[in-house]
Amino acid sequence: MKTIKFALLGFLLNLPALAHAHEIKEPQRIVALAPHIVENLFAIGAGDRIVGTVDFADYPAQANDIERVGGYYGVNMEKLLSLKPDLVLAWKTGNKAGDLAYIEKLGIPVAYSNPDQVDNVADELRKLGTLTHLQTKADKVANEFVAKLNAIRASQQGKKVVPVFYQLWPEPMMTIGGNTWINQLLTICHAENVFANSDTDYPRISIENVLVAKPEAIIIPDEKSKKPQPKIDWRQWPELPAVQHNQFISVNADLLHRFTTRMLDGLSDMCGKIDISRQQIQASK
Repeated sequence: MKTIKFALLGFLLNLPALAHAHEIKEPQRIVALAPHIVENLFAIGAGDRIVGTVDFADYPAQANDIERVGGYYGVNMEKLLSLKPDLVLAWKTGNKAGDLAYIEKLGIPVAYSNPDQVDNVADELRKLGTLTHLQTKADKVANEFVAKLNAIRASQQGKKVVPVFYQLWPEPMMTIGGNTWINQLLTICHAENVFANSDTDYPRISIENVLVAKPEAIIIPDEKSKKPQPKIDWRQWPELPAVQHNQFISVNADLLHRFTTRMLDGLSDMCGKIDISRQQIQASK
């Protein structure tokens, strides 16, 4: 406790230099409090300015060498302050509100990332470019993102919609609602999320719920986890259309679940696999 107090005192003595974000001409010591922020900073050429980040910020490979200051459980303020950041980039809905309020109270400049639409990724890149004075590079990356996203959308036009179940997590079984990022990606692929009308964004469901929903394909994201994920043998329920058509799609969660440029690689892969399922389903009817 004493160590934290001394760290705070030392930081507060230097507050005048960090008091307002607009006084930072070009931040050189950035703490990025979300994996997607880290990826996007590297994408625009500002990765070498990151001095602190959170758990699971693992791309690109260099990100693994950055000091960790927290994770989903919160931010270690002593570690954060020891890094003497001139800018903290936070995830509005992914970081604890109390931690962010405390960081702002200390006078550390904080900027927020909160993409909730697929197209917002380009806006996020441009915003980061403005903050880091790397607008030219950021605009180039953003424009490339928009062009690739538009090309994927165009490639899916006119395709028959496939009802799918996105198995976000097996135990407890969770899926996605209609207001989620992943639901937007499914829509681009002309896949209909059978739980889109759920009251919550990430509802817990049962096997019975899936049986009633009758998806024609089941999409299972490959999540990184220290513990092996339990597996559900859906073939125990042959009445499911997805089982009858043998349509089980594996997708890369690292790509799809992050608000980054790499998301388009995951999206392209998922749309391609849904295309194959669509053809096989139609052929079997």
